[in-house]
Amino acid sequence: MIKSEPKIKVAILQKSPEAALVLHGVYRLAGGRTASGSLTVRAGGGGMTLLDDAGQIIARGNELTLTPDDPAMNFFTLQNVRIGIDFHWDRMQTLSFRGSLMIKINDDETFSLLNLIGLEDYLASVISSEMSAEAPLEFLKAQAITARSWLVAMLEKKRQPRTAQLKSDDEISVWQDVNDHEGFDVCADDHCQRYQGITKIISENVARAIDATSGEFLVSEGRICDARYYKCCGGRTEEFRSAWENNSYPYLASITDAAEIHPPIASEEDATLWLDSHPAAYCNTSDKDILKRILPAFDLETLHFYRWRVEYEKEELRQILLKKSGIDFGNLQHFLPVERGPSGRISKLKIIGSKRTVVVGKELEIRRWLSDTHLLSSAFIVAVEHDPAGNIKRFIFHGGGWGHGVGLCQIGAAVMAVKGFEAHDILTHYFTGAGIEKLY
Repeated sequence: MIKSEPKIKVAILQKSPEAALVLHGVYRLAGGRTASGSLTVRAGGGGMTLLDDAGQIIARGNELTLTPDDPAMNFFTLQNVRIGIDFHWDRMQTLSFRGSLMIKINDDETFSLLNLIGLEDYLASVISSEMSAEAPLEFLKAQAITARSWLVAMLEKKRQPRTAQLKSDDEISVWQDVNDHEGFDVCADDHCQRYQGITKIISENVARAIDATSGEFLVSEGRICDARYYKCCGGRTEEFRSAWENNSYPYLASITDAAEIHPPIASEEDATLWLDSHPAAYCNTSDKDILKRILPAFDLETLHFYRWRVEYEKEELRQILLKKSGIDFGNLQHFLPVERGPSGRISKLKIIGSKRTVVVGKELEIRRWLSDTHLLSSAFIVAVEHDPAGNIKRFIFHGGGWGHGVGLCQIGAAVMAVKGFEAHDILTHYFTGAGIEKLY
């Protein structure tokens, strides 16, 4: 297992033809050249050009690294960074980062801009980007250990062969993971972990959480845990195989997010009863004061997450499916769950139309196909509304939870902290049988 703090390569921009940035302080390139102030990076002609604000060329090459003279004080700012890509909080922001930056040319006349930064500094930003910096300290400690464990486990996983995914005419089963990335460790968005640099103020609570847990990891059977997390489980957590490879991990068992035990979903009748109810759970909260302490501002735009409802006119949904999947299903007829996990999340969904019938999975692909952005989760049942002639008029999705549901439920964990639980209690609740070890 790991014995020292690693440096992380985080992709802030990917496949960009041009970018504007500002260096606050002096940065050094290879050969002792220096740069500061407003710069433009431009791809073309088989390489990249770095220009100052007067349009003068500072450097050319296929890979450029700029290192700050004063790492504690210097930082760089990027304009028009897209966050929440393809989710309902998708937007452009101006973000600032400490550490070095590396710019690497791609094969398609674009470049990627990477931030090189130590793991602990990276985590301070991740926690402040993922959740409100004013969240309870014990929750932030639990989040820090979870995020640190996930990242290092994923760095090891990147060295392993990628599991084959299934694509045929009548079944598509795909999933996204950090193994999708080449040339860097993680991206800066929700695909991996939200990382918005020093733009989000690192509060005293976050700094204390990082300091108190520095080098601490979730460990099971002698290995660092692949510790996943998301916003809200909806009352019960999910198994790993519903969202990713067909693997099972003892520390990612499905558990009830409450003191009272709710049995796992085992049938469509169970799913209907579960999603039509609002059972007690740590993440079942509508307390706006608690949520303001937990969620960053743009996540507060989504307050109906424990149970939610989405309606589509039949033709509207056909067009969404055509746009997102590239498949014209024709006249939509049925949405039939083929496989559900114990939280009620669907990992295989059969979509039946007059022209095509396709089984789609896994959970994120289902969510992507059925929304202009993404459904909050794949835990849903579908009701059908007919017109007076008996034809299908509308599909109504009744759902529960926000995210894939595997591992730490962030809202549930934060509510546990408000109720007085310590970080260790929170982590042992969500990660069955895992221990916490300080590895550096």
